[in-house]
Amino acid sequence: MLTPPSFPCRVLIAGAALTALVSLTGCSGPSRSHADEALGTKAAAVQPAQPKQRTVQGLPGMPPLLDPADVYAADRPNRLSPVVKDFPSRVYVPNTNSNTVSVIDPKTYKVIETIPVGVQPQHVVPSWDMKTLWVNNDRGNTLTPIDPKTGEAGKPVDVHDPYNLYFTPNGKYAIVMASLDRELVFRDAHTMKTVRTEPVSCYGVNHADFSPDGRYFIVSCEFSGEILKVDTERMKVIGQEKLPFHGAMPQDVKISPDGKKFYIADMMADGVWVLDGDKFTRPTLLHTGKGAHGLYVSRDSREMYISNRGEGTISIFDFTQNKLTKKWRLPGGGSPDMGGVSADGKVLWLSGRYNSEVYAIDTRTGVQLARIHVGSGPHGLAVYPQPGRYSLGHTGIFR
Repeated sequence: MLTPPSFPCRVLIAGAALTALVSLTGCSGPSRSHADEALGTKAAAVQPAQPKQRTVQGLPGMPPLLDPADVYAADRPNRLSPVVKDFPSRVYVPNTNSNTVSVIDPKTYKVIETIPVGVQPQHVVPSWDMKTLWVNNDRGNTLTPIDPKTGEAGKPVDVHDPYNLYFTPNGKYAIVMASLDRELVFRDAHTMKTVRTEPVSCYGVNHADFSPDGRYFIVSCEFSGEILKVDTERMKVIGQEKLPFHGAMPQDVKISPDGKKFYIADMMADGVWVLDGDKFTRPTLLHTGKGAHGLYVSRDSREMYISNRGEGTISIFDFTQNKLTKKWRLPGGGSPDMGGVSADGKVLWLSGRYNSEVYAIDTRTGVQLARIHVGSGPHGLAVYPQPGRYSLGHTGIFR
């Protein structure tokens, strides 16, 4: 959840530390050869695994899907890219009230380091080429780069109102979700120089996910209960609608494995909206639990974990059966928020937003494995590294 707009406004910080960014981002442009290099593979390795299936004509420069029938086909257990395979396994937790990032060793369930960052860090976001983790210091108006190989933080880069951060599927642009500025800011992924600013009429842009071909993405607007459809290449809003629930507060967004539906968590409607992204028609609501917030897909693409922050539970949605099948309850309650799945797919990691803690949950049984104390206001934690060839942003949307 964002800081409500009634909170004190941010102080404008001008300029950009471009030198630090150039040395740390490494995000690729649309060049196919450059993209192959960033992916740590050859062109042949990213050809569709099942050539008899329909071919997805993607955004120019976007690496083809491994399987057109499953956008998450590259995310199988421990299928780490050569780029990240030697990175130490860690859980990075941004503490919004403490202005720090807690670093957890998932083997010991212990905090091994606390990194000071900017004001109000909201999410830890893997860059498109997966070489850098960006800490979104929302009210500090900066991005702090962390080298996931060494765990060291670099010089902050000036970026205004970075509540959340995404990357176009071709690695060409970073997209800043400037919530209070009411803007989608497209920046060059090499330098973070602004390329285009798209003003929005909704309030609280915060989360997104991309269509299978990468040509559009769906954005949630928390404070006005709306959703947007944005043309990726034109960098322009092409659709907008109000969710059919009074007081709706949409949060996380995820696409189904087959690419036919988008799921949008809503913490006030206590469920998940199901949307046909291509048609962008009226969505339907699937009730999951109080304060539905984060959405995470299992490593086999069969299930989706839905964190219900208001009741301390996780609902399990089966894509094949198209229904909810289970609900896990955290012992003693809690406030499960954002997070990610371990590289092997066996552990779901979620921040406890209002409890200064992080939960580790067994994805086979729903049993809580650990409850780890961290700083105040833990939010968009990133489990890293994760399988996949490139990152679309947030706490880790990989293709």
